[in-house]
Amino acid sequence: VQLVESGGGLVQPGGSLSLSCVASGFTFSRQDMSWIRKAPGRELEWVSIISGDGSLTSYRDSVKGRFTVSRDNAKNTLYLQLNSLETDDTAVYYCYAQAQRGQGTQVTVS
Repeated sequence: VQLVESGGGLVQPGGSLSLSCVASGFTFSRQDMSWIRKAPGRELEWVSIISGDGSLTSYRDSVKGRFTVSRDNAKNTLYLQLNSLETDDTAVYYCYAQAQRGQGTQVTVS
């Protein structure tokens, strides 16, 4: 399993970012995929999940209406659109599947 995230950066409050995760080593289209994040001084927390076919999604309450998860199974790629970013969204974001995560991508809202 290999998961490679990208797209993080520094953005002002209220701004937007688009994260991507390219997956390999497993049958992507059959795998539910999650985004998780780790902020300084806080526990690792789950952010969102999407079913293998993309028909079902779920979000933690604090990001509902602001973040959107999607996937392109033809490209083995998972996405997370982050809108209306808040300082509390500052964290390293990871995609997660089969009990593994990538190296993460830093999102800083300041």
